[in-house]
Amino acid sequence: MGIFGRKNDTAASETAVATASPVNPELAALTGDYTIDASHTTLGFVARHAMVTNVKGSFLDFSGSLHLDGTDPSRSTASLDVTMDSIDTGNADRDGHLKSADFFKTDEFPTMTFRSTSAEALGGDDYRITGDLSILGTTKPLTIDLEFNGAAKDPFGNERVGFEGKAEILRSEWGLTWNAALETGGVLISDKIKLRFDISAIRNAE
Repeated sequence: MGIFGRKNDTAASETAVATASPVNPELAALTGDYTIDASHTTLGFVARHAMVTNVKGSFLDFSGSLHLDGTDPSRSTASLDVTMDSIDTGNADRDGHLKSADFFKTDEFPTMTFRSTSAEALGGDDYRITGDLSILGTTKPLTIDLEFNGAAKDPFGNERVGFEGKAEILRSEWGLTWNAALETGGVLISDKIKLRFDISAIRNAE
């Protein structure tokens, strides 16, 4: 069963109110504040390269927090701060280019941030969170589709929750416009970037 409850239609909501059904204790028990565990979380991206293949990368240094509400998804929130110098695509020269003035200008804009503005349950274990993504001093809305992977207590006594997420952006909307034309037509780097998230978060001690 999902962490935020279920998104009901009007009729179902009216029925729930009329019958005064109690809150599911399993969902209510997950309500609380969590810190993202960077050592067990991946913030990844995929870009099309030379029109024929995909280049994958990730950010290695970041921090974030979640507030999960097991009874009202609209009250759940997320916050994320990413150190742009931590970008890693497996190639030092490419990483250096991405950090340069052609792309992320990490000397001038060292951090990328996300601050949620709304959240909703879509049914089953699927959820959607929308917020403000800030890159290069530009802030635009970003919607992330999430799947809840479950909750468990690890061997060290930490209460964990896990999510997988995905989103797509056009990098040009954040001012990331550098490119190079190919002799065969097309461009070196796609404008569309796929974002992928594997998130593990630990419940904060009360």
